[in-house]
Amino acid sequence: MRLFVGNQHARGKTRAHLALAIALVAGTATGIVGFAEPAHAAKKEKKSKASYSKEFVEAFTQLETAVKAEGTDIAALSSQFPGLVALSLSPAEQLASGNLIYNAGAKLSDRNLQLQGMELMLASGQVPVENQGQYNFVAYQLANASGKYSEARQYIEMAIQQNFSSDTVTPAVMKVAAAETFFSEQRVPEGLDYLKSAIKAQKVAGLPVDESWYTRGLTIAYRDGVRPQVYQIVSGWVTDYPTTNNWRDAVNIARNLENYESAEMLDLMRLGFARDTFENKQSYIEYVEAADPRRMPKEVQTAIEHGYATGRVSRDDIFLADALKMATSRIKSDRAELPALERDARAASAGLKTVVAAGDTFLNYADYAKAEEFYVKASGMAGADVNLVKTRLGISQALQGKYVEAEASLAGVQGARTALAMLWTAYVREKAAETAPAVEKAAAEAPAG
Repeated sequence: MRLFVGNQHARGKTRAHLALAIALVAGTATGIVGFAEPAHAAKKEKKSKASYSKEFVEAFTQLETAVKAEGTDIAALSSQFPGLVALSLSPAEQLASGNLIYNAGAKLSDRNLQLQGMELMLASGQVPVENQGQYNFVAYQLANASGKYSEARQYIEMAIQQNFSSDTVTPAVMKVAAAETFFSEQRVPEGLDYLKSAIKAQKVAGLPVDESWYTRGLTIAYRDGVRPQVYQIVSGWVTDYPTTNNWRDAVNIARNLENYESAEMLDLMRLGFARDTFENKQSYIEYVEAADPRRMPKEVQTAIEHGYATGRVSRDDIFLADALKMATSRIKSDRAELPALERDARAASAGLKTVVAAGDTFLNYADYAKAEEFYVKASGMAGADVNLVKTRLGISQALQGKYVEAEASLAGVQGARTALAMLWTAYVREKAAETAPAVEKAAAEAPAG
């Protein structure tokens, strides 16, 4: 499923316009259940005589006959319903009145009248247990269509609790619909929190999370730029549905929502490259611009040669060709300086700038173990940009396959890099899940003793 399409350049990016319609059951439930006529019941059962007053039976019988008759002006007749409701003192009377008013509203296509009838029936406590979920769902539909979103939410939550479902209405649809009532009230953060709690509850129960929960939340959160919920939802989405297209959208969300400087953009592009989300030259250009062939020549060389090898980048592109030439030239002299940089950064007297530079340089050369060493050292030094250092420490650990350590490092990232850390954490969890079966298999096959 593609939600966030296109690669927008950082210098002229625009938000994607997103839309995701949620399908709900249409129509009404006219005559959804049959009820005994109060007048008839009063004649036959002693118990029923106690349930219906004489005044109620007279009023109800007249109105029911009129509602059923052909050609009745039901709109005019509806002015008598308040009087009938006032006479409905027993649960049985409320049930009967609600049924009559609901069906009158159905004939008129009057949702408010239908809702009034449905509310009376539910309030009576007389709706059979097996029908309560359906009635509450219908009440949700009517309240929602009438713009009564708080009431609608109460009804659909009751329908969910009562395990209502049909061929077209699933629990997943109803959960999203409940969140949708918050969105309709412009209470977006609360709606997103509702979705998140629903997702968490589903996972705790060991049940799969329907992708529509994520995509609807992302549509709204991205549209309104709600942070950090947009990244909490996208992280769960790519963890549960880790397709390349979804990952590409995840990277583009941060790319388009955040005003990243080159250092943050570099770490985002590193994620996109690691997850192979680049599909055209624009992503490669952004990566090269953020890395800079003078500072990260090996990364630039690796990225451009990957673009050539996959056919995603034409060798005729002058910018990338020049960047590759500059990077290749820089690597020759750069490598000769690595031993000295490593020695200086390990020295007890090494300054923060030198240690961080060593971490960045060895990360650039894909020597992730040494990069990790120097980021660990830098993280404990006074004046360190802890969020930058911990991000890159987590990256160097993730690219070594040290997933537990990487997740712990990324958990300490805050501020403007929070989104980066959350997305890299999702990557770490995906990779950890991929390797877990192999580890378990190896352990099972290892000789005893």
